[in-house]
Amino acid sequence: MDIQLDLAPCGYFSISDSGVVQSINQTMLTMLGYERDELIGQHIESTMSVSNKVFFHTYFYPYIQLYGHVDEMYFTFRTRDQQAVPVLLNGVRQTRNGESVVDCVVVVMRKRIEHEKDILHTKTKLQELYQATQEANKELERLHEEYKIKEQALIKVNDQLETLASTDLLTGLKNRRFFQEKMLESLMMFQEKQRYFSLLVVDIDHFKSINDTYGHPIGDLVLGNLAGLLQTVSRSTDVVARYGGEEFVVILPDCEEEQAIGIAERYRSQVASADWGEYNITVSIGAATVVEEDTEKSLFQRADNALYASKTGGRNRVTHAAQMVRS
Repeated sequence: MDIQLDLAPCGYFSISDSGVVQSINQTMLTMLGYERDELIGQHIESTMSVSNKVFFHTYFYPYIQLYGHVDEMYFTFRTRDQQAVPVLLNGVRQTRNGESVVDCVVVVMRKRIEHEKDILHTKTKLQELYQATQEANKELERLHEEYKIKEQALIKVNDQLETLASTDLLTGLKNRRFFQEKMLESLMMFQEKQRYFSLLVVDIDHFKSINDTYGHPIGDLVLGNLAGLLQTVSRSTDVVARYGGEEFVVILPDCEEEQAIGIAERYRSQVASADWGEYNITVSIGAATVVEEDTEKSLFQRADNALYASKTGGRNRVTHAAQMVRS
């Protein structure tokens, strides 16, 4: 057995049609607490409780013989010291060197300590088989239901983590990481389908003086309120994100120069006319529309240069990169 398979992050064993272990990897041995020579040549059922032996005979063997494979079967092995190891079992029956073998992969589902009821109280083999089958079915249903509940909880947590990972906590907008991913997607769409888009870089004018005069809590409040205003004015397809500090970015799908300038002017005028109380808040905006030779870096640089032109030109204004080239 090669080292990759031997140390794979899941258990692996191969048995004959009669259930005799022909090979087993170190991961599986560690899981069960055995040495390799203790299981090679032994029946795989030596690692099972009575009820699971019955389950193995009742479900696994008939299914693998009939269909040639078993997918995601819930099962419980026993360690050397009789601890339960619940696993997800996959198996495939195939011919190797002229003999039928069953290759199995197991993944531990969870660690738990469980004492199974001994069902050797019946007088006849038929009663024993019936009771063991019922017990195995109940265990299977319970594990399946528990797995479904945990899977749903995990999906919910993953969704929450994904949202958290892409959100700027101060403003509630998408963050720089999310923006960069969408920039790459937009560039790919442009290169493959000639779907134009524009980029706006929005910067609050004299923001440092707001922080210096009123303090950072007020500065944070201004950032949050501006973020809400930008989100409200934006179209549903636009991607509005906080790039960092007092700088925001907006990806405008299906927008070329003229439309991008119009949207940017709407942002600018809405901010300038909003009620900011005792604070005078305006923004300067730089815009750029994607061209054939653009990369993520070059497109952002052109929009940032346009922002600089808006700043040096008096602030509270919009400049498109194409206007700078023509002038």
